[in-house]
Amino acid sequence: MIRIGIAGIGFMGMIHYLAYQKLKGAKVAAMCEQDRTRLAGDWRTIKGNFGPAGKKMDLSGIEKYEKLGDMLANPKIDVIDICLPPAAHAEVAIAALKAGKHVFCEKPIALSAADANRMVKTAGAVGKQLMIGQVLPFFPEYGYAYETARRGKLGRLLGGHFKRVISDPLWLKDFYDPKKVGGPMLDLHVHDAHFIRLLCGMPQAVFTTGRMRGDVAEYFTSQYLFEDRRLVVSAESGVIHQQGRGFCAGFEIHFEKGTLLYDFAVIDGKPEVNMPLTVLLADGKVERPTMASADPVDAFVSELAEAQKTVKSGRRSALLDGELARDAVVLCQKQTESIRKRRLISV
Repeated sequence: MIRIGIAGIGFMGMIHYLAYQKLKGAKVAAMCEQDRTRLAGDWRTIKGNFGPAGKKMDLSGIEKYEKLGDMLANPKIDVIDICLPPAAHAEVAIAALKAGKHVFCEKPIALSAADANRMVKTAGAVGKQLMIGQVLPFFPEYGYAYETARRGKLGRLLGGHFKRVISDPLWLKDFYDPKKVGGPMLDLHVHDAHFIRLLCGMPQAVFTTGRMRGDVAEYFTSQYLFEDRRLVVSAESGVIHQQGRGFCAGFEIHFEKGTLLYDFAVIDGKPEVNMPLTVLLADGKVERPTMASADPVDAFVSELAEAQKTVKSGRRSALLDGELARDAVVLCQKQTESIRKRRLISV
């Protein structure tokens, strides 16, 4: 049995807790949170943009801590699951690794590539797993795209376009603070930056145009230039100020022998699949593969199952790898630099 200590009971801490309830062989043994109401199990103030609403929870049998150091000192905990604000990721992860714990950390790995590098180096030095919760490949449509590319089902990957746009998250007071959350680039687009890096490798350069909001990018479009000039890849992401569409995401991914289409949105608070995963084949046929559960929490169950397997096997996960997550942050930083300087930026 792998024993988990969750650091932070906010929206993602709640989602992770719910996901662990569906896993065999893993148990939430401890939780650390400074808000005593939440630590006692009253999660009714927790709010997010998907999944169930917070409610009162029975946390009996779970050890509760207000100080992180006390939880790290518990020798029975195997993994620290970090669900704290991004600004805390690096220092907490490094402290947990040095305390002899494996670490699963929510995305982004950190707010800077330098901090991400410190985390990766520490994990290597102490011989513990550093796993980053870049959950996108565990959603059915994105998982299908990843496996299609990995196995060469439709021939060579030729590129694609990715989008991820939200309405202004008015309930997140620090969303646009570059030292606390990082804005849409590091909180939102980092998903697609990671997925592009996973599918295509690291680009040689980026060119991004967009609007800034203070020191962070608010809305932007990017082109990625690769050594393989046949790869044509672009992305758009950011915030719009009309609240009627809370969220949208999708892709059009091109292969030699087919194209994958997917488009999802939340309109007026209701989910709408504008284009279910669709495969356009070279012979003119159209396929609509059957997807697994549409419950977004199930993607986190799959992600945490991968983390569980990684800890048990001792082998790094191709999907949760810290270096891959660090590269996504590098891309985000380069894209912001491109917006500011209004020119192509080498990676």
